[in-house]
Amino acid sequence: MSTKSAGRAVLLAISLGVVTVGLIAIGTIWPGKSVLATAGVSQRRLIYPSTPQASVENLIGEIGRHEWQDAYSNLANKSEFTEPEFVQDLTGSHGGLRTYATLAGYDISTQHASADKAQVRATLRWSTVVDTFQDVRDLNVVRTDDKWRVAWPIARQPRVAPQVIPVNYLRWDVIFRGAGDDWGAQDVESPHVRIVDMHPADRASQGTVILGELLNEDVVPAYVTVKATLLAKNGSSLDSENAFDKMSHILLPKQITPFRIDFPNVRLSQVDSVRMEPSSSLVSASADPVVEIENQKLHPVPDFSLTGDLVNQSGQAVGIAHVLATFYGSNGDLLWVSDGYADRALLPQIPVPFTVSVPPDLGSKIVNYRVIASTYSENRLQ
Repeated sequence: MSTKSAGRAVLLAISLGVVTVGLIAIGTIWPGKSVLATAGVSQRRLIYPSTPQASVENLIGEIGRHEWQDAYSNLANKSEFTEPEFVQDLTGSHGGLRTYATLAGYDISTQHASADKAQVRATLRWSTVVDTFQDVRDLNVVRTDDKWRVAWPIARQPRVAPQVIPVNYLRWDVIFRGAGDDWGAQDVESPHVRIVDMHPADRASQGTVILGELLNEDVVPAYVTVKATLLAKNGSSLDSENAFDKMSHILLPKQITPFRIDFPNVRLSQVDSVRMEPSSSLVSASADPVVEIENQKLHPVPDFSLTGDLVNQSGQAVGIAHVLATFYGSNGDLLWVSDGYADRALLPQIPVPFTVSVPPDLGSKIVNYRVIASTYSENRLQ
């Protein structure tokens, strides 16, 4: 599989999957009254804005239906920014995760209220084919005559200063044998990859989990996948799964990716052995863009998570950044693999925060961790 083919597959999956996942999430993940307001894209359910809550519900409904002109025209502070800036604040730019997100639900709560002013906290829940994320906004709502209007707290993105960034990175191009080439049976050999660590774990909420790490031990880049099959004591197959989004699929020479494969319907007590099947294909690849991971911090329970900032060191925007975190115990044993996505595109030199959740029961066992980032960009998915 070439880099272009892999890129098209990613873009197609995002484009087609967002609609499906969004509709599934609307119907099953967050059922409730708020979902009916946002899911009814074809139904215009406006409420007369006689209360702060009604005004906020109207705005969120218009956002969910992408009725940007109506949403913007009813804002109390629309003179502070343009309609395109308002839309970009919600949908992102440069092919970031927000660009492909569907509003799947929301919660609102009134924090303070008087006769003419109110503060309402709105938690918007967005869904994509690869991840879900929340956007919490504290909204000031003001009364004009007998109507309430929302002042939108726009999150302005820093602008990239004009500059010249030298490009100096490794790149691998691959020429494959075509149908008309007289090379006989000769072709480029697939890269050599190896599983350097693997063990199953029993998780009460997730069934059997296979944790491990995969090494590209070759001198060329590889597109990698890992498949695991759980076998019963009689040798029959209990289940087979691939490490879809819990691994980095493109590895440069000597790079290591963690992987995690979940089997929610199988208990470890049922498993006698595990058959692992790593596979690899040669791909064109480059060491650009370079994404630095800064300000990493492990937060204690009850909100056990790993946070940090992603900084794009290249001169091109990075659409989607996928963060993979590997957690280790006191003896260097692999305890957990978790992942997350930055909800905005990575512009050059501008930090973008990320959060990766960690099971709370592992808090006292984690001694060390390692974080890597994979990237997907619109201009590379052609």
